[in-house]
Amino acid sequence: MVFVCFSPPPPPPPPPPPPTPHHHQGEIARTEYNMEHSVDYVERAVSDTKKAVNYQSKARRFPEVISLNVGGTYFTTRLSTLRRYEDTMLAAMFSGRHHIPRDAEGRFFIDRDGAYFGDILNFLREGELPQRDRVRSVHREAQYYAIGPLLDSLEDTQPLTGEKVRQAFLDLLPYYKDNLERIVEIAKLRAMQRKARFAKLKICVYKEEMPITPYERPLFNSLRFERTESEAKLFEHHCEVDVSFGPWEAVADVYDLLHCIVSDLAERGITADQQCIGVCDKHLINHYYCKRPIYEFKITWW
Repeated sequence: MVFVCFSPPPPPPPPPPPPTPHHHQGEIARTEYNMEHSVDYVERAVSDTKKAVNYQSKARRFPEVISLNVGGTYFTTRLSTLRRYEDTMLAAMFSGRHHIPRDAEGRFFIDRDGAYFGDILNFLREGELPQRDRVRSVHREAQYYAIGPLLDSLEDTQPLTGEKVRQAFLDLLPYYKDNLERIVEIAKLRAMQRKARFAKLKICVYKEEMPITPYERPLFNSLRFERTESEAKLFEHHCEVDVSFGPWEAVADVYDLLHCIVSDLAERGITADQQCIGVCDKHLINHYYCKRPIYEFKITWW
């Protein structure tokens, strides 16, 4: 007889421990966070979509023909004309991104002087530039509306190019603006003190540093260098005038500077007339006298 031994089967593994309350709460928190994050993402996407749709609807709300009220002057033009150049103020205004007020008749209102807005539109329509006497004013409007192509075209025209050349000359006289202010202040004070309609000033305008004529220069220089340092101060001459301009090194002469002074005073609404009344004629040394020209400026206030 044969006996067969069977070992009993191993006991089953113990069941996993039940989740602790802390572990269960962490899973719930992560689930809630993911849900909230998903909801926020969806809400942002919906909001962005609404904004895009709203922008497109606003951009489409402008009619093809636009009626404008620019400071009380009325204009009519195409929407495409106002949007001709993307980086301009007008293109931004009529892009649909900004609110534009309207007047009582429903015209889009721009709070700006409309005297030169027609020139702006003519350039946007067909690249037409203003007449010469309007260039400076249209240039200011082009700066306001940020129309770069118009600014570039205007700055190549004679009035503005000429001003650059003139300013290059005036840069040789760093005191020019200060002297211009002195002329105005002295003339105003003198007229008020005398209760007069106008005031007169003496102004010295000289290009050459030496206060003598060219043919006197060789002898004068030798005489100057023969002097001691204390005697040389006799040559540091200042004419007895209200304001002096000079010297400078350029092709432009005294008459060019006189033109600048009168023109700049006129830009400020001040009427000025000038005439040469002679030379300084102050004694320098030996038989030499100052030959710098003296001009009388008459400033009329009313």
